[in-house]
Amino acid sequence: MKNTIHSDQAPAAIGTYSQAVRHGNLVFLSGQIPLVPTTMTVVEGGIEAQIHQVFKNLRAVCEAAGGNLDDLLKVNVFLTDMGDFPQVNEVMGSYFTEPYPARAAVAVAALPRDVAVEIEAVMAAPGGS
Repeated sequence: MKNTIHSDQAPAAIGTYSQAVRHGNLVFLSGQIPLVPTTMTVVEGGIEAQIHQVFKNLRAVCEAAGGNLDDLLKVNVFLTDMGDFPQVNEVMGSYFTEPYPARAAVAVAALPRDVAVEIEAVMAAPGGS
């Protein structure tokens, strides 16, 4: 059985998807882009600000699912410029401690709203059996 997860502290879905879906012991978090939830506009301030906003959005969805970023098992990072990868590492280090989640990083031609980064994740569901 799948259950959808929603947080008002993360951007509302702008398409035919849920912010996250729980199935059994896993929560699948949809890709988050650097939208400010209250305004649904892209955060200002460059790539580091965008990466921070994405992790804030992911954290809000994790919390709505009863967990936190430490419960993430895998993150997939999508970048329009792989030159931004060092900033991803630096910012990610401020949100995680070891053991870090598994990660993939992929260069893409474009992302919604012309942002530079999108991140999706898989989380271990708290209280799962």
